[in-house]
Amino acid sequence: MSVGQWSRDLAMGARFALAGGREGWTRSLLTAVGVGLGVALLLLTAAIPSALAERDRREEARSDHTFGQQEIPKADDTLVVVDADTTFRDLDVRGRLVEPEGPRAPLPPGVAEFPAAGEMVVSPALKELLASDDGKLLRDRLDYRIAGTIGEQGLVGSQELAYFAGGKGLEKVLEGPASGARIDSFGNDDLGSSDAWDPVLLLLVLVVFVVLLMPVAVFIAAAVRFGGERRDRRLAALRLVGSDSRMTRRIAAGEALAGSVLGLVLGTGFFLLGRELAASAEVFHVSVFPSYLNPSPVLAVLVALAVPAAAVLVTILALRGVVIEPLGVVRTAKPARRRLWWRLLLPLGGIALLYPMIGQGNDDGTFNQYLVVGGVLLLLVGVTALLPWVVETVVARLGSGGVAWQLAVRRLQLSSGAAARMVNGIAVAVAGAIALQMLFAGVEGNYTRASEYDVSRAQMSVDVPDGADASAIIGKYRDTEGVRKVTALSDVYLFDRGTEDSSVQITLADCASLREVATLPSCRDGDVFAAKGSEYDSESDHLAKPGTTLWTPEPEDTARSGERPVSWTVPQDIRQAQSRQDPTGYERGGILVTPGALPEKLAAFTSARLFLSLDLSVPDAYDQVRNTAARLDPAVQPMTWHSIESNDRYATIRTGLSVGSACVLALIGASLLVSQLEQLRERRKLLSSLVAFGTRRRTLGLSVLWQTAIPIGLGLLLAATVGIALGAVLLRMTDTAVRVDWPSVLSMTGIGAGVVLVVTLLSLPPLLRLMRPDGLRTE
Repeated sequence: MSVGQWSRDLAMGARFALAGGREGWTRSLLTAVGVGLGVALLLLTAAIPSALAERDRREEARSDHTFGQQEIPKADDTLVVVDADTTFRDLDVRGRLVEPEGPRAPLPPGVAEFPAAGEMVVSPALKELLASDDGKLLRDRLDYRIAGTIGEQGLVGSQELAYFAGGKGLEKVLEGPASGARIDSFGNDDLGSSDAWDPVLLLLVLVVFVVLLMPVAVFIAAAVRFGGERRDRRLAALRLVGSDSRMTRRIAAGEALAGSVLGLVLGTGFFLLGRELAASAEVFHVSVFPSYLNPSPVLAVLVALAVPAAAVLVTILALRGVVIEPLGVVRTAKPARRRLWWRLLLPLGGIALLYPMIGQGNDDGTFNQYLVVGGVLLLLVGVTALLPWVVETVVARLGSGGVAWQLAVRRLQLSSGAAARMVNGIAVAVAGAIALQMLFAGVEGNYTRASEYDVSRAQMSVDVPDGADASAIIGKYRDTEGVRKVTALSDVYLFDRGTEDSSVQITLADCASLREVATLPSCRDGDVFAAKGSEYDSESDHLAKPGTTLWTPEPEDTARSGERPVSWTVPQDIRQAQSRQDPTGYERGGILVTPGALPEKLAAFTSARLFLSLDLSVPDAYDQVRNTAARLDPAVQPMTWHSIESNDRYATIRTGLSVGSACVLALIGASLLVSQLEQLRERRKLLSSLVAFGTRRRTLGLSVLWQTAIPIGLGLLLAATVGIALGAVLLRMTDTAVRVDWPSVLSMTGIGAGVVLVVTLLSLPPLLRLMRPDGLRTE
């Protein structure tokens, strides 16, 4: 067969697709939309690596300081930067106080000029939030005049909340506990280096990508077969005028090729449209700029070549089971029973590829990424191979019932393959999701843990700046709306003058606060207690004895500062108290002192921390506390306590899975709707005929519902089985005990069924229109 003959036949098929009248255009458009949705998601996936790299680059370019960096002297090219991050409800706000120390101080990326004291430059998203009614609490906290906006180069996402505020006297702020530094440039190359990923997290990443992309491939393969019955009848007409079976297959391949190329064009358009809309969207607190979403040229070319090639291949393989003769298509006869043996080879082959890696999920183990991808692919492809056999086998045994049931069952018995194709994608997605949820649930204990904070006793903590009036600050927080209780604990370490290596912790607090760290026999102002029972009290027992004189540390430069150590003698009436965990989970030892028992000159050496218990029934109680902190000192950042702490990389992967799942579910719903509309269009005349002969529309509607529900139910059952098997294998690979996470299995299955239900409801209006008698009109 010459290349010229192939090209002529493919060109004829393309003309049928593009110039075949309304029917040809409708079928081509449905195919193009289905393919285009898949292509758009593939291009989005191909753009993810560059988007992540660009986010990292911008984060690195705007880095202003790191812990442990060398101090640099003040000069005309230095800038003082102090962290002023905050949180508004569940949104993180990146804040910096800046003070240039000379005309050549480095400007932050995206900032045209430094804001003056009392002014700030903000990101567009923060400016919009501050201008909205919802931003009133945040406006009270960021009490600066907006002098400009931060450009794109200074932000990592379009919806990021960030600001730079002008400060004054920030050099003194650096002497306290505030996080900040003096810098002469922005950017830090050290951010690019990171610790090696452990094998379980790498396994999670690999499986997430396979599970998210596999349904896309299945949908594209199903989309190129839209309108197959009408196409085959048209090919039968070509046989009547002299074409042979091979020529008809090439013409059919040309039609599929034209539809897939048109799908590439639409997919590119969908991607470019989504790329522009990406700037206004934020999913799970992740946003990007349109410029981030640039697919790798190699991956884009691969998609452009793979989609048409797959369309031609799928079409030729599909026609192998159809006999196209000059007088018709032998499709309505009962097809030969599908064979099971080769379909079982796919999942068995997947298990065989994954089996050698069982138990390697430890710190020293590694996973072969090719075997992982191949094994998971074979298991998920096994779903698409097994589902047609399952549907055919089950519907062949379904008994009699009402008219709607009989119409649905007979239709499924004659075209079970088309029904299976429609639900293959969602079955694959559900199977992969179940396996991933089992894997995440199994390894979650390795990457998440219960925090040591007792959130039943306090929900936030805040440090009092050194030298500040602690009693006044405590009063401000007690007066804050939503604060139920303030536990104030001030600490200082005193030393034995003869042995400076020996020290004892002194905790200064009122009686109510001391009861949070020890069980006291009785308490009134002026009492002193020796805390017993903590793991550290044995080290300082000899210093807590009555009559012992304790001293503050020796100043580093006594001659210049003029300071002298301050002494304190342990009183004779010191009593014993049993130590207990404070709200942070720490058991204090040493000496517990009430304010009346400690001289003021010694109290000035203490560092105070406040534990805040909130009334969570008060709206925005957390933000009320943050507003109070900002009014007292913008550099102070209250800490919000959580009962669970998780590994950052693990949390990032879970977020990526959530974002990807949302995109795939949207694709599933859209593609299922297109597929449903295509099948209804194929049966337009049949539905109109049944209505014309007196069949009730309710009966036809129920029959369509049964035609969807039966394959979906079987597909979800098969997906749950394969998903549990894949999840079990993945758990054994990570050396984790196998446990079926039934809530996740049921929720994933329910989500899949819910998507189908929504699609079915959306297809009812077109179904009612198609059941009109004028659908019998023909040309």
